[in-house]
Amino acid sequence: MSLRHRTLIRRRRASAVALTAVGALLALAAPNLATAAPADPGGPAKITATPRAGADQTSLTPARRTALIKTAQSKAAGTAERIGLGGKEKLVVKDVIKDADGTTHTRYERTYSGLPVLGGDLVVHDKSGRTTVTKANKADLAPATLSPKISAAGAAGKALDVSKKAEVKGSETERAPRLVVWAGSGKPVLAWETVVEGTQEDGTPSELQVVTDAATGKQLLAAEKVHTGSGTGQYAGEVPLGTTLSGSTYQLVDPDRAGQKTYDLNQGTSGTGTLFTDDNDVWGDGLPSNRQTAGVDVAFGAAATWDYYKEAHGRNGIRNDGVAAYSRAHYGNNYVNAFWQDSCFCMTYGDGSGNTHPLTALDVAAHEMSHGVTAATAGLVYSGESGGLNEATSDIFAAAVEFYEDLPADPADYLVGEKIDINGNGTPLRYMDKPSKDGASRDNWSSTLGGIDVHYSSGPANHFFYLLSEGSGAKTVNGVSYDSPTYDGQSVTGIGIQNAAAIWYRALTTYMTSTTNYAGARTATLSAAADLFGAYSATYLAVADSWAAINVGNRIALGVNLAPVADQISGVNQEVSLQLDAYTTNTGASLTYEATGLPEGLSISQSGLISGTPTTLGTSDVTIKVTDSTGATVSDTFSWQIAYVYANSTRVDIPDNGAAVESPVTIAGRDGNASATTSVYVNIVHTYRGDLTVDLVGPNGTVYSLLNRSGGSADNVDQTFTIDASAQPLNGTWKLRVQDRANIDVGYIARWTLTP
Repeated sequence: MSLRHRTLIRRRRASAVALTAVGALLALAAPNLATAAPADPGGPAKITATPRAGADQTSLTPARRTALIKTAQSKAAGTAERIGLGGKEKLVVKDVIKDADGTTHTRYERTYSGLPVLGGDLVVHDKSGRTTVTKANKADLAPATLSPKISAAGAAGKALDVSKKAEVKGSETERAPRLVVWAGSGKPVLAWETVVEGTQEDGTPSELQVVTDAATGKQLLAAEKVHTGSGTGQYAGEVPLGTTLSGSTYQLVDPDRAGQKTYDLNQGTSGTGTLFTDDNDVWGDGLPSNRQTAGVDVAFGAAATWDYYKEAHGRNGIRNDGVAAYSRAHYGNNYVNAFWQDSCFCMTYGDGSGNTHPLTALDVAAHEMSHGVTAATAGLVYSGESGGLNEATSDIFAAAVEFYEDLPADPADYLVGEKIDINGNGTPLRYMDKPSKDGASRDNWSSTLGGIDVHYSSGPANHFFYLLSEGSGAKTVNGVSYDSPTYDGQSVTGIGIQNAAAIWYRALTTYMTSTTNYAGARTATLSAAADLFGAYSATYLAVADSWAAINVGNRIALGVNLAPVADQISGVNQEVSLQLDAYTTNTGASLTYEATGLPEGLSISQSGLISGTPTTLGTSDVTIKVTDSTGATVSDTFSWQIAYVYANSTRVDIPDNGAAVESPVTIAGRDGNASATTSVYVNIVHTYRGDLTVDLVGPNGTVYSLLNRSGGSADNVDQTFTIDASAQPLNGTWKLRVQDRANIDVGYIARWTLTP
């Protein structure tokens, strides 16, 4: 797949695009969508810690990396069997990284019956004989069919329609659609992937990836792959440059960084233009009228980004393979953007308004080239929450590179694009301490975050990173004033940008996958923090605090923590297994569990597993107490009802806009009628619950409506309904009846239970 990454810029249009938003560098004024946050008093001094040496990633030479990849590929079949993949699945190695303690993390793509699996990527972690796996999609790869109902030509036509809605000019499919298995979300299905090429409205090249369900024609994904974001530069000032003497002429070819080259496109929009050259190795004068000036900023930005990843993270180039990217300055005419293209493995910069405001600042270069790092590692899909994390990753490392270089002409800050002044009023494009200051970005996570443009859904992750680096409240860093609020009104203590970036880098390269969302990013960064600084260390707890401060997950209290247990309903004489989730922040302490009020027939083990077979009807209050070996303790109380519960877990497929289907349970040997508070739990997997009507049909034929096309475009039904079924006899067959009443989306009844 050809991958490109577009700039930081986002232009507003009079009409909105009714599909996944196309990526961009410019963020102009927009309605303020941020949620007001309570004032925060600020936190204490930063937490200081040194990462654990064993978790450092080993800097691999290109030859060593190639050897590790070749070895992993030779063992791929055995690895697939070892981690429990199906017989039709194969693994294709994408990358291998190795920690100083010998732990290897091998990133794979998957195929199914020879078809590429989009969203099927996974990472296998091997440490001291123990293997764990991080998957982009945990669902089994078992598409219902491998025979498409939609033709390749039909899929191409639908993709072209999508590109027209996205206002891509000159749209054409460079190659025929390819058949794939789509596992980006939900149940894997057969699909067509089409890449439509053209030009976006601001002149940026476009590669629009469109994935279409091969059975229904439904659009599954529309993601833009062009992500837009000694000499004297306009922004960098006087800086050293790596150059090469060829005959009597110096070239902007960096011998210390694998021969990175910088070209002048001469206002063209294709090819490489001409290599920057000079007769005395003194480049630019800081003024845009000198064409070399932009070349200085560009070459320095590429070198600084290379050096940062090499020195801070042991990464040998964008792909970690020692291969240099090249850069192109002076793209187009009055082009107000910059972009990274993975297909050419190159960076491109426009000269801005009037060709006098080039987008060549250091944070722009680092932002765009970091899109290349993301593509080479987690490959975060550029839509929904993963798209916001993709954009935030580039902002995060742009800030990290600025702090690494700490240029006098461009002091390090947590502002994005402050030097290039795209807005024309001296304001940055984005603010990491309080993203809503740009008028469109969100400060905190919410359930609607995945539905907005990725440059604005990146806000909460940027906010998280600022809080983790510097902490909350008012402060001044390098002369810039910040005042970062928190969602929960509690203060956050920062750990410093170096450690925060180390955690994000390890999470990106080791634990994130193409479909990682905000909750997954929290899990990935906590895993990274545990590797680098120890589980439940002060640094680890700061990561959890920073996520809670943007409304993702909870803070971790010192001492023993016990995840709340919901009220339980279990069937009499039916086996029970409930694992409690508890841990302690006291290093090395062990846990003991106690429970009072358990229903008869149940008991709790010292691993926190409640199991057994309840024998008596009734409801009791259960209290769980967890104590660690230091004496710290925590308790939780919930109710546990033992009742007659009837269930059907047989899958029933729901036809698209077709006839109703039913799933039965039969009750026998009971007396009387059902309860006035009969409980019906329904679990339906479906990609558009607003298509569905869901009814309970009693033994005498009475129909009780549970769901009538409500819930809009949300996925799935996972809900308990209470109805008055007191007019129904208990004995007989009860049916869950489901009907899909609209085209395109499909699903199935996974499970339902009846407590009459």
